[in-house]
Amino acid sequence: MARKNDSRAEAPVTHGRKRSQVGGVRFVITIIATALAVALVSGTSVAAVAVWDVANSAKESVTLANQEDVIPQIGEIEGGVNLLLVGSDSREGQDPIFGEYDGAVLNDVNMILHISADHTSAVAVSIPRDMVIPIADCPDGGGGWTGPINATLNDGGLPCVVLTVEELTGLSIPYAAMIQFSGVMNMADAVGGVEICVSEPIADEFTGTYLDVGNHVLKGADALQFLRTRHGVGDGSDLGRISSQQVFLSALVRKIKSEGTLTNPLTLYNMAKAAVGNMTLSESLNNVDTMVSIAMALRSIPLDRVVFVQYPGSTGGSGVYSGKVQPKEAAAEELFAAILADQPIALSGETGAGSVKSGTIATDPVPTATPRVTGTNTVTPTPTPVSVLPAPVVLSGQLLGQNAGEVTCSKGNN
Repeated sequence: MARKNDSRAEAPVTHGRKRSQVGGVRFVITIIATALAVALVSGTSVAAVAVWDVANSAKESVTLANQEDVIPQIGEIEGGVNLLLVGSDSREGQDPIFGEYDGAVLNDVNMILHISADHTSAVAVSIPRDMVIPIADCPDGGGGWTGPINATLNDGGLPCVVLTVEELTGLSIPYAAMIQFSGVMNMADAVGGVEICVSEPIADEFTGTYLDVGNHVLKGADALQFLRTRHGVGDGSDLGRISSQQVFLSALVRKIKSEGTLTNPLTLYNMAKAAVGNMTLSESLNNVDTMVSIAMALRSIPLDRVVFVQYPGSTGGSGVYSGKVQPKEAAAEELFAAILADQPIALSGETGAGSVKSGTIATDPVPTATPRVTGTNTVTPTPTPVSVLPAPVVLSGQLLGQNAGEVTCSKGNN
């Protein structure tokens, strides 16, 4: 897809230049931060929980005259949101279990989250790490050449990754975050594990991932290694791994949108601490109010309107780029035309090489109205009217992925 510097709706945003001092996830694990954002919404104000935690560690406070307790409330962010989630393969600062890595620091995860301006749909686009694209001229030097996208972080840091993705997609991306291994493990533990389905056995000696056919609840390091496995799923490629990861991510979104998780402030705050404590944020995102307001925008989006998509591409190329992923420009134009127009999307193609549909469709929990007793009378609350959502744009079969309402199973390649 051609660069689109002049077609962006907003001017490029300058991001903080601070490079991450700790490692990040190697594969498409950063979207868990997206799921975290969904989880940061409940009837209890997340901001109030955060304030309570800070206040609880301070000295005894003094109540002033005529002072009332005020619980902070943060509303939904206005308009749409574009946020880039990046993962680095650096081992610096990580547990020795992941081994040592002395090479270049690569951005092996690049995922765009788009929330519609009316907050009724969201799409997460995963860009394959080996996809060959034009690398932007980096703000601090470097770039200006064509190659695999995962070389961008080493060339010019997070700001350069953002600028490269902006030029690739035509989107203006004001928010960016980079996450690390330990954050993924902590978040998986914070929600009590994620139940995934396996349709064919997975055996990957490289990550130590061995799963039989059936359902498995994955926590901590097991969850991380499942997300990292490439050799054990689909066709052994990064494209197959992306679709396998979407099995986990969709299941995670379903779990954290469930009533039990969304109404448990302790779980929500544990997830927030697990993520923020292990992420490098752009200055625009390094603000509690901003993070919570973005989360609030995701609270009411139906499961079938949370869509995970692979950036369209195929393995090929020649010469030095032989075996790398080449973008399918026409399909990419179709996808980003819909996103730039802020239209909800639906997919008509398959999930990808690393997963299969189970035939089960998950639905959003429907809150029940509890009758209220007043004296001898029982008053039944009037149901909240159901809003009519705009019809989605159905994309061609070249675009692979799934929505969070589709229950899928990871497919081993054995």
